[in-house]
Amino acid sequence: MTARRCPALLLTAPASHQGKTTVTAALARHHRNQGRRVRVFKTGPDFLDPYILERASGHTVFGLDLWMNGEDDCRARLHQAAADADLILIEGSMGLFDGTPSSADLAALLGVPLAAVIDAAGMAQTFAAIAHGLASFRPGLAFHGFVANHVASERHAEMLAQQLPEHLPLLAALRRDEAARLPERHLGLVQAREIADLDERLDRAASQIAATALAELPPVVAFPPVAQADVPKLLAGKRIAIARDAAFAFVYPANLETLAQLGAELAFFSPLADAALPDCDAVYLPGGYPELHLETLSANTALKAALHGHIETGKPLYAECGGMLYLLDKLTNRDNDSAAMLGLLPGHARLQERLCGLGLQQMDFPGGALRGHTFHYTRLETALEPIARATRASGAGTGEALYRRGSLLASYFHAYFPSNPIAAARLFLK
Repeated sequence: MTARRCPALLLTAPASHQGKTTVTAALARHHRNQGRRVRVFKTGPDFLDPYILERASGHTVFGLDLWMNGEDDCRARLHQAAADADLILIEGSMGLFDGTPSSADLAALLGVPLAAVIDAAGMAQTFAAIAHGLASFRPGLAFHGFVANHVASERHAEMLAQQLPEHLPLLAALRRDEAARLPERHLGLVQAREIADLDERLDRAASQIAATALAELPPVVAFPPVAQADVPKLLAGKRIAIARDAAFAFVYPANLETLAQLGAELAFFSPLADAALPDCDAVYLPGGYPELHLETLSANTALKAALHGHIETGKPLYAECGGMLYLLDKLTNRDNDSAAMLGLLPGHARLQERLCGLGLQQMDFPGGALRGHTFHYTRLETALEPIARATRASGAGTGEALYRRGSLLASYFHAYFPSNPIAAARLFLK
């Protein structure tokens, strides 16, 4: 195989909440509206932004993280995307240099040019100072230009641009527009499926950049091939039932891809709406927002009985974060409303005002180590002793607990299955 070439751009910022997702989605929708084939990636662990970007581009959005995925996985996904894409966009996470590894590390490794989105509200000439700092802090990064977000007027845009050097152009000055804004809640953006007018918002945001330099195709980047090992068919003949609805939507597309590569047949069900499990050999309960659906989940006693029956027959059940909360005796939301959950895992979790878990981690499961991350606002109280604890990528402090009861395994930890497909397969085998 040879390197594949495709225009590519990594959208970054000096910090979170600058508007990266909106600008990336607007750019993807603009080029899609022009008839181009757009592939979008998201750096770091994230479930919410990718669904917005998927709606904008019309294609599945995979994550890129040099620690969680590994360099080969990142390179292979980009090489594959470049085969049929007219444009590759990568949305960074947090600020450009935040985290280890950072968006800057990924851009430097891949040779992808950068466009930094800066919230310009309340600033003028200081915009140029921030832009200069981002561009000069780490030599060797290729800057395509800058995007000023939340600009008040044409005069404001002129003030922002006037001290930028020629090699650091202002690609776009975008006005604040509530009709294009993406709503948020405690874990981040509101899920794409819950925003009724999302396509209208995306088209409106796309129209803002249509006449700007940002809308021009970025430089072409060469993406070299990567040799990858074949995935053994350890799950051939196995059917895995996976929860998927508004309460349980936090699953990496790469996890589903890996299960299929392992030979599994995937069947989806809704804990909010379905009274029975699909016929299956194992169950996967991903994360999500069960705290927003307490009454509906608690009232679905038919599915509760089906899941108890699944465990009583000794079939595997693997639950992550929100999926684990669903297994508990009780769950309490931020309004102090409580409801009974499945009662398969002893304990009670309560939503907190502050973040309780965050960061990249590695968990030693009974079948091998998997890399992943944690991000949650609930605090769990349980008398059950964990069988293992994750280690943090940073090496500082203890990670999330792993609980086992009978044939179920549960943790706040979100696993990235491609990091160890064999260990992932063993989660769903007796």
